[in-house]
Amino acid sequence: MAIVQKIIPCLWFDGQAEEAARFYVGAFERGRIQRITRYTEAGREQHRREPGTVLTVEFELDGCALTALNGGPEFKFTEAVSLQVMCETQAEIDRLWERLSAGGDPSAQQCGWLKDRYGLSWQIVPAALLGLIADADATRSGRAMTAMMSMKKLDIAALQRSFDGT
Repeated sequence: MAIVQKIIPCLWFDGQAEEAARFYVGAFERGRIQRITRYTEAGREQHRREPGTVLTVEFELDGCALTALNGGPEFKFTEAVSLQVMCETQAEIDRLWERLSAGGDPSAQQCGWLKDRYGLSWQIVPAALLGLIADADATRSGRAMTAMMSMKKLDIAALQRSFDGT
């Protein structure tokens, strides 16, 4: 089997790996579950899981492979790691924001960041934003940065208006 994606993020869950993977796959137009593996009797003295329960779920979101692992309660997500989704249109931003933030933490929403119901942080970003805030004209890029910092869900038209000074 040829390696298509050499680095694959592995997301650690405490029993919700399959549920979370199905939630994420449902949020993306091109999402799919690829394979589910299950704990067996082998290694049970270490993993302490009931044979037949879900170990991993391999899934894909818009061509990006990820793995959800039912590892246990030892680790939780933090904002130190997030998944960044580059969006071409406001409709795509709106759709992903609505789906991924459902049941999440509204207090963790700022500058295009949201935290989903599993505690995983996402950045829902207009692809055009990077060009606006990296523009050589410091006044224009500064206006775009100021506008972005005041938003929760990013608004492409408002960012462009701020950049343009209109």
